[in-house]
Amino acid sequence: MDSGSVDFLRELLADSGWLERTRELGLALRTTRSPGGLLLVGTPGDEPWHLTAHLSDEARLAELPQLAPTLVRWSPPADAPPHLRIGLDRIERAARGETLFVVAGEQAPVPLLERVDDARRTGATILALEHGDPELAALAHDALSVPQHGLITFDGAQHLVSAAAGELPARATLRDRLARLLERVSGPHVNE
Repeated sequence: MDSGSVDFLRELLADSGWLERTRELGLALRTTRSPGGLLLVGTPGDEPWHLTAHLSDEARLAELPQLAPTLVRWSPPADAPPHLRIGLDRIERAARGETLFVVAGEQAPVPLLERVDDARRTGATILALEHGDPELAALAHDALSVPQHGLITFDGAQHLVSAAAGELPARATLRDRLARLLERVSGPHVNE
């Protein structure tokens, strides 16, 4: 999905609440402190390659190296390049200041839930994008549940979250800042 398609999706969802929720989750991904500390894992049958690529692009374009994800795989081949052979044992080493982002379009299996729980206990921030998985949502500090049949698809939600993660917060104009300063000093102004 290109940026024009994401913009179109945003227009379609403008008053639905989805933009705010995907923006919150996208911004939460930015709290990771160091490059390599954003761990992205899926389920055994669905590794989040596409979202990994989008977040990598957003990290580069927004100059936010901590947003570049580390793809954690269930069964990485031993002969894969180093960045593609990171296995589930990496979740066991998750630490405070790191973020584990679980992307599960299906129910998370028990071994994943156990590792997520362990990472949470060591201080890692747990985020989830899921399809109605109450156990995973309960373990997450913040979770976005995408209904099976709703306004947005699971793939669409991934695109909105990754785009939001790379957005630079809007800077207030000088006029906005002056108005807030005047309001603090003299109280709100009422037009007569």
